[in-house]
Amino acid sequence: MSASVSSISNLALALAFLPTLIVIAIMYYWRAGGGTAIYATLRMLVQLLLIGYVLVYIFDADHWGVIAAVLLGMLIAASWIAVRTVESPGMRTYLIAFLAVSVSGVPILALVTQAVLNVEPWFLPRYVVPLAGMIFSGSMTAISIAAERLAAELKTGNSWEAARRTAFNTAMIPIVNSLFAVGLVSLPGMMTGQVLSGISPLVAAKYQIVVMTMLFGATGIAAAIYLALIKNKAGNL
Repeated sequence: MSASVSSISNLALALAFLPTLIVIAIMYYWRAGGGTAIYATLRMLVQLLLIGYVLVYIFDADHWGVIAAVLLGMLIAASWIAVRTVESPGMRTYLIAFLAVSVSGVPILALVTQAVLNVEPWFLPRYVVPLAGMIFSGSMTAISIAAERLAAELKTGNSWEAARRTAFNTAMIPIVNSLFAVGLVSLPGMMTGQVLSGISPLVAAKYQIVVMTMLFGATGIAAAIYLALIKNKAGNL
């Protein structure tokens, strides 16, 4: 199989935005947040173009300190975004989210890169940074969903145990749905990218299995840690 990936011209990239423009037009017509969608799309475009240039530097880095700083920045950003759904989160809530993302994500990242993939050196950015992004973002999303649902359940008068159970189950829905759908409904981005680059589909499937298991673990552990540590603050939710 060929190991090359077709380059995307600027014109071809612009054509990819046609479905987005259709959805934004519908959102404006229905007054359903078209402005927010435009802002989100433009922000996505700028962020991805910028990170593309930044990753060129990061991937060429040959010092563990650079990668450690990148991982710390990712943890801080993920934790900050995770509590976005909490009303007046405060520093304590943020620290709990940071702890949940870190405790769930860092050991799993170490397990995958060192025991499963045998990455050498351990800070090899082409492996560590993308995998860390998947793990930390999965934990971030789980915490965000769990926090929002926990607050909603407690406001309805449910007991702490019932609210926690519902919040945890809700936080796990996206990743559980992904486990059901992968290979049948969808080919995830990592697997698709590897196949397009010429990697054997069987090898790509093994990598995707590793990704799915690490995401399931990171998601569940992060949500559980957050819900366990946030209990003392329940009265303020």
